[in-house]
Amino acid sequence: MNSRKKILIVGAGEAGRMVKGEIDRHEELEAEVLGFLDDDSALTGIEVAGLPVFGKAEQLEKVVVEHDIDEIIIAIPTAPSRFVREMVARCKRADVPFKIVPGIMEIIKGDVHIEQIRPVQVEDLLGREMVELQIESARRILAGKVVLVTGAGGSIGSEICRQLARIDLAELVLLGRGENRIFDIEEDLKTIAPGLRVETVISDLRDGDRTERLLEAYRPAVIYHTAAHKHVHYMERDPVEAVINNVQGSINLVQSAMRCGVDRLVFLSTDKAANPAGVMGATKKIIELYLRKLNGRSKCRFIIVRFGNVIGSKGSVIPLFLKQIERGGPVTVSDPKATRYFMTVKEASLLVIRASVIGEGGETMILDMGEAINILEMARDIIILSGRDPDAEIQVMITGLCEGEKLHEELSSEDEELMPLKDRKIFLAKPSLPIPPDLEERINDMIQHARRGDAESVLEVMSVLLPGFSGQGGFISRGRGRWRHR
Repeated sequence: MNSRKKILIVGAGEAGRMVKGEIDRHEELEAEVLGFLDDDSALTGIEVAGLPVFGKAEQLEKVVVEHDIDEIIIAIPTAPSRFVREMVARCKRADVPFKIVPGIMEIIKGDVHIEQIRPVQVEDLLGREMVELQIESARRILAGKVVLVTGAGGSIGSEICRQLARIDLAELVLLGRGENRIFDIEEDLKTIAPGLRVETVISDLRDGDRTERLLEAYRPAVIYHTAAHKHVHYMERDPVEAVINNVQGSINLVQSAMRCGVDRLVFLSTDKAANPAGVMGATKKIIELYLRKLNGRSKCRFIIVRFGNVIGSKGSVIPLFLKQIERGGPVTVSDPKATRYFMTVKEASLLVIRASVIGEGGETMILDMGEAINILEMARDIIILSGRDPDAEIQVMITGLCEGEKLHEELSSEDEELMPLKDRKIFLAKPSLPIPPDLEERINDMIQHARRGDAESVLEVMSVLLPGFSGQGGFISRGRGRWRHR
């Protein structure tokens, strides 16, 4: 009796043939490939690598039953996200385990190996290749220098630190308000790069005097500014806090950087700054304008990096979905038509580092994140990947958009043109409208209103600085006097 695991490979191209060869070479797996599925009609009924192509991918359930298949391997490294989602759903319906091969860049770098074949992950549903950092180009700019990361304990800040640990820095300064998170990343770095000199600072950028003293003491050549309040609905409810933290804190850092001889400061922005509909996005857009205006006044180059939702970051939608699934549901989705751009934490950190290397100052850089993904589809996919049925086991509940939330996020504003850079997968957002001449004066007014707890005046200044802005959860429609200092 044959007890060997029977495998069906989806994809009869080069990657599929590599997988078949790898399985043949590893007798200890006690597995055998019975054949392929491929959507190329010319391949149906013929043999590839000595095995039959049973038909197209849509016939998966039928072939699984007919040939008593034990496992599916998806071996199409260029497959779009929709195809991967369809294959996952078909495998679930057929009640058969499934795995996936690496992306095309990993195939190009070398043959597929057994240890690379892994379970399907959320990242595979993005339908594009992950962006990789050219470490040598970063090393040429950053090696031997002091680098400071604000928000170093956050999801993106800590990953930036991990990537920077691969470069021969003179010193890496971790700055953050949360001591527990700073402790965690410091401990990680001790393992990743035991020879790296790491300094930790527990501080708040809203304290301008202390921020300046810190920069004078450490004299960083490069700053990655990731610290910010990022939750849209919280900032919508409290525009005073949004301005004091995101705007005043950033300005304190920028001014100190200019006075203390910093060479480059990279500011992490968001797609929510493109035509901002909410307070959080507005604070980021205001700092974008501020940095563009200040660039050239000192030796410090100000570089802006804008990206979408980060898979796996603290408080983001996918970890929320996973928690909701673990509790048995429901999984909450704002609107069945809502779409978002996604990238991985690693991609976000690598883009930020790459921007610091190629940026000349005053630019806004955006990662090519492919097509926006429907949130409802993403929720259903994650339920399936978790081994549950989105129709029978885990309910999906539509909650309605939160305050300040858009139905569809945008990467660029109406006045911006996206221009591809020579670097793979990075765009430049080139604005056509001039920066308001009284920008700094109005920002100072807004900060003073925030310091007094006058949210109504804060929002009025925002609406002047950003024509078309109508955030604050319906502030105008609800009338004056809603906000008060707490």
